[in-house]
Amino acid sequence: MLVQIAADNGASVDVINLFKSLPRNHYYSKEEVLRDFAEAARRFATGNLADEDGATRDRRNIGRDAVENAPPGKVRHP
Repeated sequence: MLVQIAADNGASVDVINLFKSLPRNHYYSKEEVLRDFAEAARRFATGNLADEDGATRDRRNIGRDAVENAPPGKVRHP
């Protein structure tokens, strides 16, 4: 839906492709969007090809559990 709205309002192809690369359908906070925009930027920088060593480098959850599901008193990334 966000992609269609962007296209209808004359967004550039780069912006539309950035929206298409976001992994989730719904976002509930600005921080979630910014985190996934950063991941999308990383994906564009590395391209769509697999790494030569075959390793999976999915970084979408780095520190998320440590911050969002942290026990009381430990609400920041270590």
